[in-house]
Amino acid sequence: MFLILCINYKLFKLFAMTKKITFNELRDIKDHLPHGSMQRIAQELGIEVETVRNYFGATHYEKGASVGMHIEQGPQGGIILLDDTTILEKAQEILQAK
Repeated sequence: MFLILCINYKLFKLFAMTKKITFNELRDIKDHLPHGSMQRIAQELGIEVETVRNYFGATHYEKGASVGMHIEQGPQGGIILLDDTTILEKAQEILQAK
């Protein structure tokens, strides 16, 4: 029973952090961020700035890390399933404070 609860909790956490968003919506968020936001997000999260850029659609994997996004073809640039919304949440915080 304990093992089943642990597995269910891990699955809950996995799916609780995922988010579906269109590629165009993600790029729109990126485009509205003030200058220097990529560096700010990277610094606050302790990650490479290229990783943040990759999150918003860049492909600089030689310097930054993969960001756990799954792209499905579709309208508005396709549907993206984000495995972790931390970078997105930081970007939205910056936009709300703007």
